[in-house]
Amino acid sequence: MSVVGGLVVLVLVAGGLVVLTVQRSFPQLDGELSVEGLDANVTVYRDDAGIPVIEAESATDLFAAQGFVHAQDRFWEMDFRRHVTSGRLAELFGEAQVETDTFVRTLGWRAVAEQEVELLDPLTLSWYQAYADGVNAYLAEREGASLSLEYAVLGLQNPGYEPEKWTPADSVAWLKAMAWDLRSNLEDEIDRAILATSVSPEQLSTLYPTYPYETNPTVLSAMATPFGEAAEDAPAEQQASVDSLLALRDVVEGMPALLGRAGSDIGSNSWVVAGSLTESGKPLLANDPHLGPSLPSVWYQMGLRCSVVSAECPFDVAGFSFSGMPGIIIGHNARVAWGFTNLGPDTADLYIEKVAEANYELDGVLRPLTVREEVVKVAGGEDVPITIRSTERGPLVTGVTGDFSSIAADYPASSGLPEESYELSLQWTALTPGQTPRAIFAVNQATDWASFREGARLFEVPSQNLVYADVDGNIGYQAPGLIPVRSAGDGTVPQPGWTSASGWKSYIPFEALPSQYNPESGYIVTANNAVVNSTYPYLITRDWDAGYRADRITDRIRTDVDAGTKFTAATMSEIQADNHNAIGEAFAPYLADLTPSGNAKKGATLLADWDFADDADSAESAYFNIFWRTLLNDSFSPKLPEAIPASGGGQWFQIVSGLLDDPASSWWVSADDNVTGRDEAITHALGAAWTEAEDLMGDNPEDWTWGELHTLTIRNASFGESGIAPIEWLFNRGPYELAGGSSVVNAVGWYAPDGYTVDWVPSMRQVVDLADFDGSTWINLGGASGHAFAPTYVDQTVLWQENKTRAWAYTPDAVDSAATDVLTLTP
Repeated sequence: MSVVGGLVVLVLVAGGLVVLTVQRSFPQLDGELSVEGLDANVTVYRDDAGIPVIEAESATDLFAAQGFVHAQDRFWEMDFRRHVTSGRLAELFGEAQVETDTFVRTLGWRAVAEQEVELLDPLTLSWYQAYADGVNAYLAEREGASLSLEYAVLGLQNPGYEPEKWTPADSVAWLKAMAWDLRSNLEDEIDRAILATSVSPEQLSTLYPTYPYETNPTVLSAMATPFGEAAEDAPAEQQASVDSLLALRDVVEGMPALLGRAGSDIGSNSWVVAGSLTESGKPLLANDPHLGPSLPSVWYQMGLRCSVVSAECPFDVAGFSFSGMPGIIIGHNARVAWGFTNLGPDTADLYIEKVAEANYELDGVLRPLTVREEVVKVAGGEDVPITIRSTERGPLVTGVTGDFSSIAADYPASSGLPEESYELSLQWTALTPGQTPRAIFAVNQATDWASFREGARLFEVPSQNLVYADVDGNIGYQAPGLIPVRSAGDGTVPQPGWTSASGWKSYIPFEALPSQYNPESGYIVTANNAVVNSTYPYLITRDWDAGYRADRITDRIRTDVDAGTKFTAATMSEIQADNHNAIGEAFAPYLADLTPSGNAKKGATLLADWDFADDADSAESAYFNIFWRTLLNDSFSPKLPEAIPASGGGQWFQIVSGLLDDPASSWWVSADDNVTGRDEAITHALGAAWTEAEDLMGDNPEDWTWGELHTLTIRNASFGESGIAPIEWLFNRGPYELAGGSSVVNAVGWYAPDGYTVDWVPSMRQVVDLADFDGSTWINLGGASGHAFAPTYVDQTVLWQENKTRAWAYTPDAVDSAATDVLTLTP
């Protein structure tokens, strides 16, 4: 995101500004501070990583203090996020952000958040307001560069900017951003429609294979067959034009990805093991969400404790929060622990609408579009008025920028509308006001499986896999969320919007959503793999992750179970660090059967003894991943539209694995016919990969390492890609050499068309020990602080890089013992 001009460079390199500004922005961590609005003293304990545990006498004081502490460490991040979620980035960064703001406003995130706040019960609203009051108490004491270094940089381009007061809607709107970044298959729906115009139905089926039920596990059963049949391609009159879809794809990809770049590697691992399989006799729960890397980390570790836990103050919870949101998103309280992975249901559909002037057609009747006018304010520029149009399904997402092409004009003019045009509308569960803002508090208070499920019932958007464990030894799984039941179609391609026969008719009832409690196996694994089999009566999605991570985790658990090895917290962490490359193993027998020469022979020889681990110091892994990318680029991408290349990851693991037993498939044939089959394609890629490996890492394979290629630079979400080196130096950190890979349990994913650098990461890791909460472990990608150059800005990153974790103090004695700073907030 380009947000500043050359003037910034000149000022930043002037002596002393950076040091002076950094020192001004660091918050007070010990002693006493007066905080307006508190009813009693609140204590904030911080350990040597700056991770706070807040103790208060009342729930309102607890959440007010949480807002204050979040603002101490992360207010710029909070302010930036709320500008994204309300479509107001141009107010910060100027006219370059008008297009993004227009799209966010068209979706209406902020408007829906405000409606959800109005639906809150008085108690929940009081907690959101207390949180906002705490944030505002911090803002009342500081401004500009004393809030954060980013404000000093922003002030050079946008002088006079002052943050507004925080409101409950600012918090709730973040849930819309979370839902957007975890929106499941919208890109797949667009890509299918684009691909259908350039590949045959058989080729399209190859590119979107059904879940491999025969080999990879489902969450609720080990092996199964798919639900239903593959969708037929939509008739031509039901497909939007390629130009329109490509334009929409560009806008979607250009959206700020607050949780990370969307793609097949957005997901998570989470699994729970019953006490019958553990050394302690109590359950263990592991979770590591896979998101895009950013600084500061999307997560903020903390504890929230009522001095006396009671009905009036029911919180004693610790884990990972979002700055800007009250409560704990993932973690545990004194009785239960939980983890999230992305369920990935199809909750967003595109419809092709027949639009004429201010009307659209539905069931043969013209209906007026809902139209609202808004104004995008632009820093340093003129205000930009925008018009937002919606059908009853949702907003029209064509025409929101000048870059959109009109819908193809050659559709059958069956309605007789004058000047008829076809446009795309978006129906998405997150655009309906719901109960999710209550869910976090309900889960934080849960004491058993029944109360946990009642909390999950409120978690409507985004739909997640929830794994559960409690101190009584129980484990469970619950899939919550609003998942549409369609009148027609399966959500894989845009549907005709001019008939209600293609609309949504209801949602899957909560009681019918997948759930499991104390399974006989003694464990539950979720890793974005298919949850259900063919016996399930509803369609959740056809675009599950292919399940390679779930298969490997399950295999690791079964191996220990069969050997009689009892699980410990350390065992769970070891599995989180597993680097097994499933596609590497799939290729091994085919490579062994080859008789190549030259560089291809060198490559095959190198891989002959590979253990299929994407370890950071592995030469074999470095070479194999170069080979894999070369094969995708040379054999597959040339047959696809330029906008949709072979990206790697689970989908392509499955595609290519399925073609390995079809050596004469046309997919192996090169465009110039010089390569005519599987063995020739593999041999060609082996040779080309060896040449590239030498170019990248030198002539001696003993010096090659995967980590040299597979690096992570963690970038600031707002200024980290400014294109101005001194500013990027201020806020970004790295590169870090990493193990892991796409569709590997240690899910350090990369996007093959762009190279080997890291795009997705385990954004945090936790292991909760229900026998001894103080024996639990956690780690964050970055650190607690959002202040560049603070000691806790990236202090956890090297541990994270090495798959190490930190002790997680929870009980009062442990928290007190770990505390290096104690701050008392006074009324």
